[in-house]
Amino acid sequence: MRLMSDYRSRIYEKYASLMQDAEPLFNEKKAERWGGAYDTFLKWWLPERKDAAILEVGCGGGRLLYFFKTRGYRNLQGVDISPEQVNLARQVIDNVSVTEENAIEYLDSHRHSFDLIIGLDIIEHFRKDEVLHFLEACYKALRPGGRLILQTPNAESPWGMMHRYHDFTHEVAFDPHSLKKLLELSGFTKIEPRQAGPAIHGILSLGRYLIWRIIWSLLALWNLAETGDIGSGIYTRVFLISAMKKSGEK
Repeated sequence: MRLMSDYRSRIYEKYASLMQDAEPLFNEKKAERWGGAYDTFLKWWLPERKDAAILEVGCGGGRLLYFFKTRGYRNLQGVDISPEQVNLARQVIDNVSVTEENAIEYLDSHRHSFDLIIGLDIIEHFRKDEVLHFLEACYKALRPGGRLILQTPNAESPWGMMHRYHDFTHEVAFDPHSLKKLLELSGFTKIEPRQAGPAIHGILSLGRYLIWRIIWSLLALWNLAETGDIGSGIYTRVFLISAMKKSGEK
């Protein structure tokens, strides 16, 4: 009989081809289009120094590593549990590490090593006890004054539950409030959630942005009418959140 948790290893073994229908070769054009939005999403959060030590946990097929590489960052590291994902990411940079279990083990063995740790769509894959371990391991792996950036499905969005259950390996869902409290519990400060809505880069995206602002206003009005408050004001399907390690903390 297989262990109950073994379903994750079975899926992660073929995660890129099974869950994401990924191509076997890294596609730079698709990565460039995808990365354009993250110039907006990550604005003011990225290190000024191009030699800053950056780790992407759950680096997937390497699109974010490509984003950092094409923007001049040189000290990049990625870790992922899926062999297929790692093979794709190694087409971007050749120093991608893979663990047999998950990124937590890697973080535990690299304390005080990074200026920035970033994980897009990874924290929802952990069970509740693993979430706290993961956040605490991120905190310890950061250098003093380092930053953690996460992206995750948004339980406060009308579409949040679709993203929560879109992937069989998702274990939990967060809204900006719940994740902020867990980050505080793990020692982080200066916590800032951010929407991941339409980013303006042309006429079509400007139109999408203006339509989104109307939808946002209606969602805020819905919240206000029902509860007397607009909530976090972050209603996109996924959201990002930034948190800092104290400068004087080891």
